[in-house]
Amino acid sequence: MNMNAMKSIVLKVGVGVGAGMVLAALATAHAAEIKVISSVGVKAALEQLKPEFERITSHKLTLIWGSAVPLKRQIDAGATFDVAILTPGMIDELVKVGKVAAGSKTDVAKVGMGVTGRVGAAQPDISTTEAFKRALLDARLITHSKEGLSGTYTASVIERLGIAAQMKPKTVLETRSGHTPVAVVEGKADLGLCLISEILPVAGATFIGPFPPELQTYAMFTAGISATASDAQAAKAFVQFFSVPLALPILKSTGMEPG
Repeated sequence: MNMNAMKSIVLKVGVGVGAGMVLAALATAHAAEIKVISSVGVKAALEQLKPEFERITSHKLTLIWGSAVPLKRQIDAGATFDVAILTPGMIDELVKVGKVAAGSKTDVAKVGMGVTGRVGAAQPDISTTEAFKRALLDARLITHSKEGLSGTYTASVIERLGIAAQMKPKTVLETRSGHTPVAVVEGKADLGLCLISEILPVAGATFIGPFPPELQTYAMFTAGISATASDAQAAKAFVQFFSVPLALPILKSTGMEPG
């Protein structure tokens, strides 16, 4: 892509001088294949960002999804990648063992916890901590991820509310990455507790609302470039793409905020 074409794109997306310089830098790199191993929490945003990034840069993305914990285990076991998008702590660990390049760690997006139900089903009040607690106790069955940040955090919230014993027999642990809302749509539970970004793209699932403020937490998704990336500059271009104005409405539409 030549610079005239790049300027046209910059004008169309209405970015400022700084962002235009970033986009221009991305577009002048030669085409490369970039393998991205990513937490499923970023899936909805990345599926929309992918064609825009490929159109502007001519790079090609290969996206591999999963829960952060199993993905980290795969990388520890030798899985290859150019960019990993996991939790900040996991990227720190990968830097320490030399699998992620020092200085490449970048927070790219964050998202809060939410509750999902089936479209057409009654939606409980979850606006306060007490209402949230009552909604869980009144549900026939609830579901959350067995592993990953959202599953671990949900379990800690249930413990904090003092209802772990009551909820244990009525909790379905979802082992499919990012499928908590799908399990609700399938009728396996009345309520699902997971990242908001996992709820919005699922047909048949409805976003009941975020966790109450006292119980809310935000998952930060952090990118790291492999120390053995096939094209470190192309990998860097992909990570930078999260911060251009073109990406911001996509992040917001999928329930996420810029990192």
